[in-house]
Amino acid sequence: METRIALIGIIVENPESIEALNHLLHEYGKYIIGRMGIPYREREVNIISVAIDAPQDVISALAGRLGNIAGISVKTAYSNVISD
Repeated sequence: METRIALIGIIVENPESIEALNHLLHEYGKYIIGRMGIPYREREVNIISVAIDAPQDVISALAGRLGNIAGISVKTAYSNVISD
């Protein structure tokens, strides 16, 4: 199955959403290459980047599910690197 490398950028504006976010990231853990979180205390938000290598539909599903959590904004950047 073809996979792509992508970067999912997440901004968490509602701290109550973090548990649901972590649950989803754990669910998709086998595809995640790594993640980095930056707490921006002055603005009371968390900025998270997730590097992922997965089939296109899995990346889209994860980003969509994350975006449906209240208080979370998501954007995805795809690389042109595709592998079998």
